Amino acid sequence: MKTDADILIVGAGPTGLMLAAELQRRGVGCLLIDAHDKPLTWDRATVVHPRSIEIFDSLGLADRLLKAGVPQRTARIHSDGKALGEVDLSLSGSRYPFNLGVSEEVTEAILTDYLVQLGGTPTRSTRLIGLAETEEGVLATLAGESEEKQVFVRWVVGCDGHHSTVRSLAGIGQDGHDIEEPWAVFDTTIEGWPYSHEANFVYFDEPPIILTALPDERWRVYLRPSSEQSDLVEDATGTLGRYVPDARFIAVANPTRFHCHTKVAKKYRSGRLLLAGDAAHTCSPIQGHGMNSGMQDALNLAWKLALVCKGHCSHTLLDSYEAERRPVAQKFTASGDEADHAQVLKSPDDRRARDAFIRGVFANPATRHQEAVAEAELDIDYGASPIVMGAWHDALAPGQLWPSDIDIRPTDGVPAVFHAGAKRTGHVAIVIGGDKAEPDELTGLHGILDAYAGSPLLEASFLFATQAPDRGFARIDQTVAERLGVSGVALFVVRPDGYLGLRADQHHGEALAAYAERLRSPAMLA
Repeated sequence: MKTDADILIVGAGPTGLMLAAELQRRGVGCLLIDAHDKPLTWDRATVVHPRSIEIFDSLGLADRLLKAGVPQRTARIHSDGKALGEVDLSLSGSRYPFNLGVSEEVTEAILTDYLVQLGGTPTRSTRLIGLAETEEGVLATLAGESEEKQVFVRWVVGCDGHHSTVRSLAGIGQDGHDIEEPWAVFDTTIEGWPYSHEANFVYFDEPPIILTALPDERWRVYLRPSSEQSDLVEDATGTLGRYVPDARFIAVANPTRFHCHTKVAKKYRSGRLLLAGDAAHTCSPIQGHGMNSGMQDALNLAWKLALVCKGHCSHTLLDSYEAERRPVAQKFTASGDEADHAQVLKSPDDRRARDAFIRGVFANPATRHQEAVAEAELDIDYGASPIVMGAWHDALAPGQLWPSDIDIRPTDGVPAVFHAGAKRTGHVAIVIGGDKAEPDELTGLHGILDAYAGSPLLEASFLFATQAPDRGFARIDQTVAERLGVSGVALFVVRPDGYLGLRADQHHGEALAAYAERLRSPAMLA
């Protein structure tokens, strides 16, 4: 049967838009549908983490995103009338050492415009109501405003939120639980505010509140209301008044109560059906990981789906998506549960113990650094993935993110030829020769990489050495090699999502061949 599109994506939120754009950029045909007749005019998600800003940078969208938001450089935590400590994102190591305060509908608009520039567009007022899977693809029944129709696609990805129709039709269950204590939110200006606006402020009092900075010196206030009928502004004023007695919430907008969940889909793939974003996982909003994690799901899945759709890799490559991303969701839901529980403690003894623990975390330079890296979402590691290869190395190991602050530029002053924010669709190979590199060994890598030139698995390759022979290598500074732990010759293969797929410090040709086969092979996950 002729397909109407390679991929049906259900849900045009940030996850679905990111996935559609990344597939469109790789020449994979998508049908992106959404039940709403138009984009949402307000959504409560606010924080874009440093790792997500880096992703927008790699798509050429960072400038627009940064102009639309406000930097949140720190998050100061308070309890019982005192400051307990501060998450300082300058410690994260990101090129963008801050969270960005920007309402989700703005992020969606940027991604929608990007998708349109690439030739795609969401199809709105369209719901998925049925799926029938075959060996060749999936027959999906869609309901529009006035009629139903069927489309035949090769794959379906559910990016349709916590109440996912795709997950339901696939019969995929969830692990986890509902969060009993409700949340609420409103937007406001704070009159008489004496502190920085480029920060978030967390108050673990009763009721607890979180102030997140928005553009135009506005704030989004998250709180746990004192009762089902309480006045949300009065609740927040009572807590903030302990710290800033003269502060007053004015120009209040979008007051909303909501319930949250801590749940992860039992599996991310059932045959030709896949899940991403809130359809795959939902967590407490307390750490702001929901939307950010969904966009990273999309980035992880897109390059794999493209290789499968174009026949370059077996469909079993898609199993690595769950292997890599489900543990991340489990990590975020667990840490969210822990923070959520800490926020609503009632016992004075429990609260004192919590406050003492938080003070200890921020008094220790090592744990302060860990908190910043975790907040930035730069501590995600795919080292246990079935599709990364090579030996562990303290400097940079397979499955880790290429450091965003390492740009590789020749010493002759030309612009960097490889950096973490580079726009790419495929893998990139980087050869680096250190101070103990043998010239003949470096030269031999020319032929190895030439054999993969034009390969769908290798978009580009670069060769550098600290003592460059006149054999096509660019000279780089010794400190770059040292940062990466290179003294002899090392081959790095960076995946399209910026993570290291392969590190080989010896037997480079054999390692590269094995890595390519690992991606292609139907039996790679056996």
